[in-house]
Amino acid sequence: MAKTVSPKSRAPRGVQSIETGGALLKALAQAGGPVKLRDLAERLDMAAAQLHPYLVSFRNINMVEQTETGQYQLGPFALHLGLTRLNNQNAYRETIRRLPVLAENLGLMVTVSVWGLHGPTIVYLQESEARIHSNVTLGGGYMVTATATGKVFAAFMPAKQTEPIIRSELDGRVAQLYTVPKISESSFRAEVSAIREKGYAITRDLPIPGVSAIAAPVFDHTEMVQLVVTLIGPSNFIDVSETGASLEQLRRFTGDLSYDLGHVTSG
Repeated sequence: MAKTVSPKSRAPRGVQSIETGGALLKALAQAGGPVKLRDLAERLDMAAAQLHPYLVSFRNINMVEQTETGQYQLGPFALHLGLTRLNNQNAYRETIRRLPVLAENLGLMVTVSVWGLHGPTIVYLQESEARIHSNVTLGGGYMVTATATGKVFAAFMPAKQTEPIIRSELDGRVAQLYTVPKISESSFRAEVSAIREKGYAITRDLPIPGVSAIAAPVFDHTEMVQLVVTLIGPSNFIDVSETGASLEQLRRFTGDLSYDLGHVTSG
């Protein structure tokens, strides 16, 4: 006797032509400029004759436009849709909405920081079961030169904003939030340069012995850092390896957030 499948167990049925059209629009967005029909067809693994009717329909609603040379690119209606989406997005709100899942999966303390008048400022704090002894508090700050969070801001924020605080910390002209050895400017600059290449920062037992952290930035459509998300935990508990689950999940989290805020990575 044939097995009866409950309607609720079936995957929702979509419209294939709309999904194909969506793939076409995504390919145009990723191209970053006008594309020839044959190149677009090759990207989508479709015949040009099959693809052309989609382009005609999208041109009719100004979703796609054709240049004087016959190439295709996204049209003005696509711009209006994108602006509407961006206007409805808020980096802080979206981060807080999604954060509990990340914190629960990893069992770590998670902080969200923005750049304030006195440098990195904690605007949200998700506690964890793995208690740590630190002065990480809501509304508190991070040193730029001694923490994973601060180094991420130093790597990706404009220097005119970060440099005055960096200079003050390196010269010892501000009260240190932590008892740390004197920081070498050359090693700090080298580390920040490496963070800019990798896209994240890791600190082990610094600036607080026994506590380690991983931090990564969230960008918006202007490629500006909106905030930094940081995982914090006891050094014998948090996996700070560059191939570990903690870094992988954090980078996926910040990458998805950045993408939804309109940030497009090269390549």
